Amino acid sequence: MTVDEQTGAPASRAARLRAQATSAGKGAGAATQKAGGALVEAVGNLADAAIDNVMLTGTRVTSAAEGKRILAGAADTEALADKVQRVVVLAVPIIRVAVRSARFTRVPWAMLASSAVSLGLGVRTGVRELQVLAALIAYRLEQATGAPPDRALVQKVAIDLYLKPRRIPDLTDDKLRIVRLTRKWVFSGTLGRETAKRANRALDAAEKLDARELAARWEAQPRRRRAQRYDSSVSSSSGASSAGSSSDP
Repeated sequence: MTVDEQTGAPASRAARLRAQATSAGKGAGAATQKAGGALVEAVGNLADAAIDNVMLTGTRVTSAAEGKRILAGAADTEALADKVQRVVVLAVPIIRVAVRSARFTRVPWAMLASSAVSLGLGVRTGVRELQVLAALIAYRLEQATGAPPDRALVQKVAIDLYLKPRRIPDLTDDKLRIVRLTRKWVFSGTLGRETAKRANRALDAAEKLDARELAARWEAQPRRRRAQRYDSSVSSSSGASSAGSSSDP
């Protein structure tokens, strides 16, 4: 009877084990990819609802200083509680897989027990930051153009500045960076990373934008269909579960 050199088991049995392991690995990969896609979709829905709330209620922030004062106070995201909870429910299993991976070998195992609580707090904080930023952008566009701001433009600029405060929003590409937003909210919340400094930089950047020129550039660009607005298809969004260690700009 031949013996497999790697496992010490009979060769036929070792071959079956390897085949089963390969099949299981593929199944786990597909499941992780599907879970990642659902999480990105949930974050996209939450971001949409957060911006809708700002636009429909007419909430406006008149300056970066006012925005910072608002963020320094207590957050009120009760209107979006169900969507926040949806993100948390989908994210926790992915976080647990990520914590066990080599990339997170230094993360305390106690985090597994508290990840849902810290994640929920992080997502609620992120939503509030995005809403305050959007309210400032909407106000500046209104003041510059004398007309109600384009909701899609407000959301595009808010998400772009929230993720990259030092970069001028690229309006030639109207896709929303939802995968990146997912990474920021989910992993920043889980790891307890401070987001206030980035949010404050985004508010400062929004105040310095030439809102009139921004609106003109937006109107000059052809719009894509809504289904094409996300920065990555669901099939490739499992990267949300493996890129949590990316640092802020």
